[in-house]
Amino acid sequence: MDGVLLDSEQLWNQAKREFVEASGGHWRDDAPTVMIGMSSPEWSRYIRDELGVDMDAADINRAVVQRMEQLYTEHLPLFPGAAEVVRTLHRRWPLALASSANREIIDFALDEAGLAGEFSATVSSEEVPRGKPAPDVYLEAASRLEVSPDRCVAIEDSSNGLRSAAAAGMAVIAVPNEHYPPSGDALALASAVVHSLPEITPELVERLR
Repeated sequence: MDGVLLDSEQLWNQAKREFVEASGGHWRDDAPTVMIGMSSPEWSRYIRDELGVDMDAADINRAVVQRMEQLYTEHLPLFPGAAEVVRTLHRRWPLALASSANREIIDFALDEAGLAGEFSATVSSEEVPRGKPAPDVYLEAASRLEVSPDRCVAIEDSSNGLRSAAAAGMAVIAVPNEHYPPSGDALALASAVVHSLPEITPELVERLR
C-alpha cells in the first residue's frame, strides 16, 4: 500500500520523527531506510531501543498511528492512476493487499480511497510473525486468496518489499519508490520494472503469471 498505492513513506517518517523528537529520543538519518518494511511491533521496538524513546512499544505505536490518521484525514496521498489500476486488475483477478501498515491504517486508507471492496483479502504484517523482507505477509496473503504463491504477481516499491515478495516465490513488478529507491540487488529480483502505475496492465500481469 505505502509507496505503491499511497505516496506516504515520507508521511510515516514525518510522524515517527515528530514523535521521537517530541519524546526525548534521537532521530538518525538512516532511520527511514532501516524501518521500511518493518511491522508495527518491529518499528515500535526500534524507536524504543535504537532511537532512545523511553516508552512502552505499544504506546509508541499508538501515538504514531494516531498522527498518521490525522495526516490521512487532511489529505490521502493516493498516487495518480492508483484507483483505476486496482479496479482494472480486480476485473480479471482477485486482489490481496500485503502491507507493513497497521490494520487500522489499512482499513482507514482503503475506505478513504473507495477501494476497500476491490480487495478479497488484506494482510498487515503485524498479523504475521515477521515483517518484510521476510515472506510472511505475502505467504499469508496468498493463503487468504486460497492460491499458491507461485501463481501470484506482487507489486512492490522498496528493497524490503521486493525481497519479501520474491522470497514468497512470487513474480514481482517493481515500481521504484522515488523517495527511497530500491537497491540494485533488490531491483534485480523483479520480473518487470515500471515507472508509473498505469504501466501495470492486465497484459503485463498475465505475461508474468
